[in-house]
Formats: sequence, C-alpha cells, structure tokens
Amino acid sequence: MGWAKITHWLGLTLLVGIGAIALLSVADSASANRRVTQELLQKMRTETQRQKAVEDLKSAAAKLVNLLAQGKFGEVTKSFDPTMQKALPSEKLKATWADVLEEAGPFKRQIGSKTSKEDQYDVVVVNCEFEKARLDIRVVYNSNKKVAGLFIVSPSQATDTYKPPSYVNREAFQEKAVTIGSAPSAVPGILTLPRGEGPFPAVVLVQGSGPHDRDETIGPNKPFRDLAWGLASQGVAVLRYDKRTRVHPGQFSGKFTVKEEVTDDAIAAIALLQQTPSINPDQIFLLGHSLGGMLAPRIAQQEPSLAGIIILAGNTRPFEDLYIAQSEYLAKLDDQITPREKQAIATFKQQAERIKDRDLRKEPDTELLLGVPPAYWLDLKDYKQTEVAKELKRPILILQGERDYQVTLDDFRGWQKALSDRKNVTFKTYSNLNHLFMPGEGKATPQEYQVANHVDAVVITDIAEWVKQSALQSYGNP
Repeated sequence: MGWAKITHWLGLTLLVGIGAIALLSVADSASANRRVTQELLQKMRTETQRQKAVEDLKSAAAKLVNLLAQGKFGEVTKSFDPTMQKALPSEKLKATWADVLEEAGPFKRQIGSKTSKEDQYDVVVVNCEFEKARLDIRVVYNSNKKVAGLFIVSPSQATDTYKPPSYVNREAFQEKAVTIGSAPSAVPGILTLPRGEGPFPAVVLVQGSGPHDRDETIGPNKPFRDLAWGLASQGVAVLRYDKRTRVHPGQFSGKFTVKEEVTDDAIAAIALLQQTPSINPDQIFLLGHSLGGMLAPRIAQQEPSLAGIIILAGNTRPFEDLYIAQSEYLAKLDDQITPREKQAIATFKQQAERIKDRDLRKEPDTELLLGVPPAYWLDLKDYKQTEVAKELKRPILILQGERDYQVTLDDFRGWQKALSDRKNVTFKTYSNLNHLFMPGEGKATPQEYQVANHVDAVVITDIAEWVKQSALQSYGNP
C-alpha cells in the first residue's frame, strides 16, 4: 500500500469517527491526518530500527559462536571490551573452550537465539548443541556493542518438559511470583505456598556456583523445583529465585565477592518471607546447596532470625582445592590423562597457588583466578565455615550424597569433626546419590546430569520432617 493510500485511509477513518458532528475544517482534517501519518511513520521507523538492532546483536553473537567453534579465539577477543580482554585473553579462552568440549563433546550446531535487556546491557543467549549436551552461550554486550561478559551455561528450556516426581501433589500448593531485593540488582523469584490457612514454616533455597536459575536447572534436571514442590506437598513453604549472576551478568565483570553473588539476595529473601502474612516469621530456615551450603553459616551469622540451616553438599575444604580435585577426577574417568588434561591441571594448580599466596592482594582486579577476581578469593580466605557453624546455637541439618565427586565425603567429615559434639546438629549420608541428590549407580559423571532424574524422595521427607520438628523447638533461640 502506497503512502498516499495510507493517508487517504487514515483520513477516511478520521472522518467516519467524527461522523455528522465533525467540527474540524477540511484544513484541520488534513493537518490532523498529516500528524497521524507522521506519528505512524515514526513508530514504524522506531520499530524497524529496534528490530534491526536485535538482528544485528543476534548476528554478532552467532558469529562469535562460530569463531569459537572454529578455534579462532584471537578473532573472538577482538570483540571484547578492555576489561574482558584482560580477564579472558585468547589463550585462557582457548583453554576454557577446550574444557567445554571435554565435557560436552564436539560442537555440532546453533539451534536458535534470543535477546533481552539487563540493566544497561544487551544479552544474547545462543542455544547450542554439542555431541553430549545442549548448552547456552550467553553473550553480554555493553552500550558500545563490545562483549562485556561471556557465559557457557546449562540451557533454560523454552519448552518446559519437566515432569514432577511421584512425591509431588500439585493440588497441595500454589505459587506466586515475587521480587527479591531492589533496583538495580533485584531478581525474580517464586514463593511456593501450601494450601490452607497457615502460617507455615518456610525454607529459602540458595544455589551453588554459577549463574543458576531459580530451579538450579542442570540439563533436564531441576533439583530446586523438586525441593520446592516436594516440601510444599508436605506443608513447608519454599522461596527460590534466579541468581544475580544470571539476571545481571554485567554487574560481575569487575571486582565482586560472594556478598554480591549470594549472601545479599539470601538475606533479602529472608526479609521478604518475614513480611509475608502466610509465613511464620519464627520458622524460617535456609537451605544451601554446594556453594550455598558452604555459605549457609555465614548467612545465619548475619541473619539471627533464622530458625536453622540445612547444608546440602557444602564443602569444608577450600574451593581452590575442590577445583583441582574435581579436575583430576574427571581426567581419570577414562583411566587415562591426556597431555592436554595434564597441562590444564597444572595450570589450575598454579592458579591455586597464587590464590593461597599472601601476596594475592597485589593482584589486579582484572586478573581472573579460576574464573573469578582476587577479591572473591580474599573474601573466602577470611571465612572459616566450620568455625562459624560452631558459634551458631540454632539447629543444623547436614546431608551428603556418597556418589558426589564435586563435594565429597571428605567435606562431610569436616563438618562432623567440627560439630559432632552438638546435640542439635543432624548428619546423614545417602549411598547412591550424586551432587544433585539424585540416585544413580557406579562412579558419578557429568553426563548423568544430562539424564532426566529427580531429587530422591527420602531426601525430601528427611528435610520436611526435620524442618517441622525444628520449627517447634526454634522459638527464642539466638
């Protein structure tokens, strides 16, 4: 349709609209028509520009992924902003990509992409298929269209194929969307509430390392949704939320610690529950998994109102030691260590030594050690989780899967050694469960995370019963 015809159509519409009581003169009508036409044209130009900007970003991200797949890491880093160029030079990027291929298998193809706006950053998520898994490559662009962040994570399913385990009763609870914290760092979450009058005991879920979503999605598995729906089916409310590193990745391109990554949002989540009428404010617990489990005592120390903490696969060994142990375990799974794997492990050990070095404070903020800045490690150096846990008077439940290769029985024994004389600390291990507290057989591998499974029913029941029993005893505990 030509613009003259559009103008005529608009004029006809206007005249029909005013009908027999038209008060505009012919000149006024023509002027109004021109204004409407100009507004329409401007809207169309704006939408066209917006669509072009989106397509340009998608194209740039697709090109970046293609360059990664082709091994042209120097070309990839040309698109980085100065901070990223220092933090992830081509050799480090090459090693990181090699680790991805080692776990996920050879790159096969790009499946699709989507864009979003996060603060002042544009984010493109490129869905990719590897031989052994599907992964999302999240490319964060600053206002100058330079790459300010690059993340390779488990995919967020556009089509949710989750099938609830048998212990979930969907009629027993309801869910409502909530917001944790405030701008510019607010994150979305979901409160899962048992049906009934309440007030109910409640649990805040805190994820492990990485930019996790609220379900702690790994492959097709959603352990935090299992926990939330399973506990709510037994009368315990649960609050879970997306990690700040997932929602606001641009805020983590420089100096940061676990305070910004984990603890601030956990404390904000507890505060939200305290203000929720259907929740008993004296019966709020915190459940931390992996990194979240390690930090649970620190969060409880900072939030005296907590009725107790639950530690799922929380480490007691230093994180840098875990990193090396995990790398060596994975390298030995096929009963041989390749030269490239030996070199990678040697590099990890060198970085671990730098983390332990008393001169760590002299390292520049842009120097990433095992993926995070020196400030992150300096903060953890001053934190002794077992010592902090000793000082807590509140009940603690510590659970561990015996097939877990990421956080092992060595860590569990660390908690036992520190807290075995405490009558209100409960310890339990599960012979056939992995890091996600899902059942399996034989040696645990990363590949089993790509097979649909669920948190074991016994774990759900153990947590629910412990929460209810502890809630009755929690009043007045400091």
